[in-house]
Amino acid sequence: MPLRPLLPLLAAALLAGCAAGVTRPIAAPEGSRADVAILETTDVHANVLSWDYFKAKADPTVGYERTATLIRRARAEFANTFLFDSGDTIQGTVLADYQALVAPLGCDQELAIYRAMDAIGYDGGTAGNHEFNYGLPFLSQATGTPMDIDGKRTPRCAGPHYPLVLANVFDTQGEPIFKPWTMVTKTIEAYTRDGSRLQLPLKVAIIGFTPPPILQWDRRNLAGKVTVSGVVEAAQRYLPQIQAQHPDLVVAILHGGLDAHSYTSQMENGGWYLAGVPGIDVLLLGHSHTEFPGPHYAGMPDVDAVRGFVRGKPAVMGGFEGKDLGVIRLALERTHGRWTIDRADTRSEVRSICPKKNECVPADPAIAPLVATVHAAAVAYVDTPIGDSTVRLTSYFADEGDMSALAVVNAAQRDYVERELPKLHPELAGVPVLAAAAAFRTGFGGPGDYTDVPPGPLTLRSAADLYFYPNTLAAVKIDGAGLKAWLEKSAERFNRIDPARAGEQALIDTRVPGFNFDQIQGELAYAIDVSRPVGQRIVALSYRGKPVAPGQAFIVATNNYRASGGGNFPGLDGSNTVLAAQDGVREIVAAWLKRAGRLERAALPAASWRFAPLTTRGPVTFTAASGKQAIAAADGAKGIRQLRDHGDGTATYAIDLAH
Repeated sequence: MPLRPLLPLLAAALLAGCAAGVTRPIAAPEGSRADVAILETTDVHANVLSWDYFKAKADPTVGYERTATLIRRARAEFANTFLFDSGDTIQGTVLADYQALVAPLGCDQELAIYRAMDAIGYDGGTAGNHEFNYGLPFLSQATGTPMDIDGKRTPRCAGPHYPLVLANVFDTQGEPIFKPWTMVTKTIEAYTRDGSRLQLPLKVAIIGFTPPPILQWDRRNLAGKVTVSGVVEAAQRYLPQIQAQHPDLVVAILHGGLDAHSYTSQMENGGWYLAGVPGIDVLLLGHSHTEFPGPHYAGMPDVDAVRGFVRGKPAVMGGFEGKDLGVIRLALERTHGRWTIDRADTRSEVRSICPKKNECVPADPAIAPLVATVHAAAVAYVDTPIGDSTVRLTSYFADEGDMSALAVVNAAQRDYVERELPKLHPELAGVPVLAAAAAFRTGFGGPGDYTDVPPGPLTLRSAADLYFYPNTLAAVKIDGAGLKAWLEKSAERFNRIDPARAGEQALIDTRVPGFNFDQIQGELAYAIDVSRPVGQRIVALSYRGKPVAPGQAFIVATNNYRASGGGNFPGLDGSNTVLAAQDGVREIVAAWLKRAGRLERAALPAASWRFAPLTTRGPVTFTAASGKQAIAAADGAKGIRQLRDHGDGTATYAIDLAH
């Protein structure tokens, strides 16, 4: 039969099919609508399982295996989903260190965290700053991304089964080390105004960004090997290429948070400015370990911290360590031949794996078997004995003067520098050596997020608990004025306290992370006067009982992050580094403990600082893990008492600064 007589019949059949709700792969007519859920994980930090490697026990409040459950539930809830990861994925647990440093995986092996993520299925991701901690060769191998490093092209190895994009890091030839952007196309379900169902492709372009300060933070791994641009500049460079491919949506995956201060190309958290770049439709955030939308960002200009908009763009930041899933419900409408976002019907949320205390979603059973072998090997590794201790080493009250845990780190760092520095710089042999350390675990992640090494046998797990990050050791030469400036920067951790105020006053400025409160030891003594303004708080600074002179020379043992400018401490930019060790601080701590054999309190350096005496009308308060008052007393942290238990593992304490 000729084709032409069939056309009316085919048209009638098509119309009948539409009336019956049959899907049809045609372009969306004007006014069509679709709901698309953008799902985001970020800062998972290799927490594949709900397991605390430091305390050797299960922890249901963390772990990608539970985030996976939220992802599966979201996919069942929404007809159309895209899943992206915003970085800081491959580093952050003993498991990660084991695969990178202890028993490095082969070229044909995939990282445990990527195996878990591939089991769920991702549409794309980017690299965070901690992706660079193990060096470019490992990053190239682990991500399956060939790179030009030191004049050689690395091979293509096993990596994640989803594209990684990064637009602001370039090799020495000026080429991006990852694809700067890519297009992800999926068939979605949409509806016409009359309710007819459609299936049609949605083209989503993704472009990735990492914090520009990586060149300072990982100078040892990156100097002379890569260059970095600001996030806005990178977006403006590649958006014309993206727009030429006519995407339906452009999603910026930024490993960074929100900062509305004046923009610079080195801005760590450039999300507010990235949202203002024309052509970007959706913003995925990370790095800050703070949920968005959420109260932390309330009051920021042109930010809706309830519905999740930044300068009119839908945005989300989904927590950290596998605790949360970010969800943006995009309401799309077909207008003038393209998809537009209906902002009135669009909103973001952060879904927790533990929506209530002691009520956490179950782990996805598919994840644990994938990593069982390497998990067991990592657990066995950290159980390696290195000595024993008669001292309980904790960080519960590190902000209030208990230096028990930090004293071990400082003693180990100082010992290393005093032994190794004269070999490289004999002219510095007579310069006093100090050591700086910060408590990395001060409760930010909840009541279990503290260092706590009990008396008894010490293992490599103890060293990992005492020193959380895989930093290497560095030593810098400074003078007395620089030492005071360093301590003044650290003292920004505290709010200014008004002695005449009758009500409660919070001691800690939570905007300043605990890892930026360096405490320096080595026959040094000083006091912090929290009644004074920032920059004028360090008093009675002395070395061996004598006031520190502005021009007095010192060597300070620290880590590569701080020595190269991490935290923006005055005078620290890498230029005054006199020792850049290849050894990790954690390994140095473990070796020091092993040599000590049995750790006694007398072997630890005395606490170097105290609060300047201050009598206040009302209580000065802080939050810490509940029921730990006796630890403070045993470690000589005076005047601390628990005021009220919150019922969630934390409590409000008061500290008497008059002592």
